[in-house]
Amino acid sequence: MAKSESSGNRTRKRPNTATLNRAARLGKRTEDERLLAPPPPEQKLFTETDPWRVLRIMGEFVEGFDALAELGPAVTIFGSARVKASDPMYQAAMEVARLLGEAGFAIITGGGPGIMEAGNRGARAAGVESVGLNIELPFEQGSNPFVDLAIDFHYFFVRKTMFVKYAQAFVIFPGGFGTMDELFEALTLIQTGKVQNFPVILFGSAYWRGLLDWLRGTMLAEGKIAAADLDLIIVSDSPGEVRDLIVQAAHEQRWRDEQEARARETTRQVFGRNRSGTSK
Repeated sequence: MAKSESSGNRTRKRPNTATLNRAARLGKRTEDERLLAPPPPEQKLFTETDPWRVLRIMGEFVEGFDALAELGPAVTIFGSARVKASDPMYQAAMEVARLLGEAGFAIITGGGPGIMEAGNRGARAAGVESVGLNIELPFEQGSNPFVDLAIDFHYFFVRKTMFVKYAQAFVIFPGGFGTMDELFEALTLIQTGKVQNFPVILFGSAYWRGLLDWLRGTMLAEGKIAAADLDLIIVSDSPGEVRDLIVQAAHEQRWRDEQEARARETTRQVFGRNRSGTSK
């Protein structure tokens, strides 16, 4: 269990990397690997079966919900774990987090190094809750030293639920596969109406230009998405603008309703259904 310390009315959990990274150090499979692997015929112990894992998954949801229930307004910041403190994007992520913190938002990250560390560092500078949702990986990764509230997860899908459930917006800095995963999951949730009034902001136009050109020139051109879907993405190079957009979204609850509604309606039309859900 992670140690905790009292801070006001909140309990802050200190990172416990020993527990989270036990599999990496012992050369064993992570819990996600175990979950997704088919059970061998000889498997008999209940603690090694899928029903047991369901209980563990439920426990992770309960722990996450309990720890974050009183968090208040928050923004999740994503980006590469490989970015160094000397990188301009690290500095930009710190500034975005600091400005959002001063505007009253807690900051949530994946709890690791790079852009995640920068986000937590900016939150610490602003004096707001700095949350790190760490994940068990095949290689050892501990929480960065700027995390105040650390929660460890074994399952990616549980952790991803926490990112979305407790945030009012995503700010996505340059990153790799994991960053892309979060980006497109958020866009899919908005497009299909699972979440609403949820800004998704890409920071660093030069980095994202190639992807956006491909989305327009290939995905949109071949009819795999609609023009309204691309309107769900905001691109910015200014920490101040990012802050202003998210503050606006928080104060004007339906500020992006028109764009989001267009994307959802286009999806309904593509699948031949009207607003009532019946076939045309």
